[in-house]
Amino acid sequence: MANVLGILTTFVLLIAGFVAYKNQAAYQLEIDNRNKRQAELVVNQDRLKTAQEALAATIAERTEVDGEVVKKTEVESVQQKVNAETKSEFDRKTAETASNKEKLDEIREKTAKVGDLKELAPKMRALKAELEELAVLISNTEKTNEELTVTNTETESQVNGMKKKIETISNSQSLPTLKTQIRAIYPTWGFVTLGTGNTGGVVPSSTLDVERDGTTIAKLLVTAVERNSASASIIPDSISKDVTLMIGDRVIPAQNAERN
Repeated sequence: MANVLGILTTFVLLIAGFVAYKNQAAYQLEIDNRNKRQAELVVNQDRLKTAQEALAATIAERTEVDGEVVKKTEVESVQQKVNAETKSEFDRKTAETASNKEKLDEIREKTAKVGDLKELAPKMRALKAELEELAVLISNTEKTNEELTVTNTETESQVNGMKKKIETISNSQSLPTLKTQIRAIYPTWGFVTLGTGNTGGVVPSSTLDVERDGTTIAKLLVTAVERNSASASIIPDSISKDVTLMIGDRVIPAQNAERN
């Protein structure tokens, strides 16, 4: 009987030890999972803070660009008014020239009938001088009008450029002038950092292409943008298993985004 009790006791102890071992392992696993989740939480909080700062910067830049567009539009309006006034003056001088020419023709006709040019010579010289002065004035007016037209064209080009930039940013597309490189890679978290930010034309939530030797090897989704740096997630389906991103890989706006 004592042997049976001893065996049962030993069996119970073995079971208790096995259960304790399993509980210890499960507890340790739970601790590891908790630590991992806390680390992920810290990273996500940092990303959220960076994204909020980038959003504020983008809004400020949008406000500044809107202000520039308003200024350029006002300048364009003023120049259009000046152009209209210049054209009106040009038309007036042209009409005056035509009127003077008619008067000259009348004088010539009368002179031909009278046959005495001595008395008319001083008047004709004065009229000729006036016509020459008028021709110079017309030439200067035409030159001024041409200069104003060139300036107006440049202003319209600048305004259109500002409008296109605003439209690109509003569509969550990085600017076509963007040319940068991968500055750092974090494969564990699936994102990279870039060598430029707002100043280089990176726009939050835009898609970028990673190129190497003229070939697109991966695509990125911009998650946070600062003034001189940005971070972007690697789009998993865009990169082949045998391709490894490298620091220095060229990054440009996504080609499909430009075609849109």
